[in-house]
Amino acid sequence: MASNCSSSTDKSSWPELVGTNGEAATEFINKENPKVRAQTVKEGSMVTADFRCDRVRVWVDEGGFVKSVPKIG
Repeated sequence: MASNCSSSTDKSSWPELVGTNGEAATEFINKENPKVRAQTVKEGSMVTADFRCDRVRVWVDEGGFVKSVPKIG
């Protein structure tokens, strides 16, 4: 789905950020792809299930580290 949202030059996922600090990962994504707005979300939090081309959720554990690959959606 994410490929429908971005051009071939825009990144749509960031696997290299798994295990890094969530806040730093969010800032990195926002700088790298200005077409999206990344937000840090604690694992287990309730969120909407809608798909958005301008959103990246950065899921973090209790320690604030990225738990899964951040991607557009």
